[in-house]
Amino acid sequence: MEKIMTKITIVGRPNTGKSTLFNALTGTRDALVHDRPGVTRDTICGTFRDRPYTLYDTAGLENARSGIALDSTNMALDALMASDAVLFVVDGRVGLTNQDLEWARLVRRKTRAPVLLLINKSESEKRLSNIHDFYKLGFGAPVLVSAEHKRGFDSIYDFLDKISGFDANAESDNLEPQSQPTDSRIKIAVLGQPNVGKSTFVNQVLGEHRQIVMDAPGITRDTVKIPTKFYGRDIILMDTAGLRRKAGVTDDVETLSALKSLDAIEKSDVVILMVDATRNIENQALGIAARVYNAGKILCVALNKWDLVEPELRDEKLLKLKHQFSNSFHQIIKPMILAVSAQTGSGVQNMFKRIYEQWDISMAQAPTSLVNRIVEKLVSERQPPLSRLKRPMKIKFARQTGRHPMRITINVGGASDIPESYTRYLRRGLATALKWEHLPIIIDYEKSDNPYD
Repeated sequence: MEKIMTKITIVGRPNTGKSTLFNALTGTRDALVHDRPGVTRDTICGTFRDRPYTLYDTAGLENARSGIALDSTNMALDALMASDAVLFVVDGRVGLTNQDLEWARLVRRKTRAPVLLLINKSESEKRLSNIHDFYKLGFGAPVLVSAEHKRGFDSIYDFLDKISGFDANAESDNLEPQSQPTDSRIKIAVLGQPNVGKSTFVNQVLGEHRQIVMDAPGITRDTVKIPTKFYGRDIILMDTAGLRRKAGVTDDVETLSALKSLDAIEKSDVVILMVDATRNIENQALGIAARVYNAGKILCVALNKWDLVEPELRDEKLLKLKHQFSNSFHQIIKPMILAVSAQTGSGVQNMFKRIYEQWDISMAQAPTSLVNRIVEKLVSERQPPLSRLKRPMKIKFARQTGRHPMRITINVGGASDIPESYTRYLRRGLATALKWEHLPIIIDYEKSDNPYD
């Protein structure tokens, strides 16, 4: 069998439905979809839900000499030139435009990859009286599709399978969800307020200009997932839109972007919360941290722009932040707060080293015998308080029952409730003994079935 083609890029002018097509082919909602033209800015990567192909959604091609539009177009062209096949999307409701013709000429100059012309929004073939106009684009016979209603996709699959040599019938068994190997790559989401340096940080890790970076807030809109290898590990890095206070958000596109950023917490293993070290930390950053801890994810607070902080103020600022985070959350013993400079790269490698260390710790299962010895020692050093019925509380048995968050379940007798103060005592002791200080920890209690306890 010939080599399976992997890279497919969707291109076209703005608002032709490229992102809707991307979501339909990948079976996700990763690409932000809105009626407003030019919503997509960065190149979004995903995989076909039933084919071994990598799919790229690009920003709408625009004539621009500077600014965001130029950066977006250049990124789209970079993806185009690295493609094995291209899906060129036009709008059947609007008809052929001069912009379509212009970009078709550009596509032919930039790539020799096969191109499939898709006339999107073709829900009604009867209304497409101008279909022959699209032959002027030079890509042969067009295919009528509706990305919104998932129509015409068989022709897309046939085109791509023929090019790649992929046999869907022969490979179907290997593509069943239950037979898919578990993705061992660490998924790391980068969150924070607008303009704190998230995209600059991502570009620094990647070693290339992949994300648009400007001084204005709100440049990144989509959550961009980028598979890469950094410091010896395979990871998926997720750049997200900046999060502002709800009161400051009046635009519906920004609202959708914010929801995607928050959704990235659930889809990640680790969250890097980026804050501007030159400013005071805001309550919103603490709110994001709370979401991360409640979701059971590993949190690393990145103090970006550390190189701009006066050296004599650094120790005081770091101590203040650690105190602030430690007092705000009961799930964590020691917050992982590290100083970096996304611009220069200072501290970035050390940050990932620390993240990987915590990830490896979080993936290990603590032996039940060890957990019990730790709990017995803690109880011997500080007895649980009496119950509300003045009966002694008996902590009988403990075991690890979960990860992400790290979860310890303790069997108790003679008690209906364990005071939160004693739970904090146990959590702190377990975290120290098991080296879980940087990991969110939940302690559950189960009552003994023995009525005489």
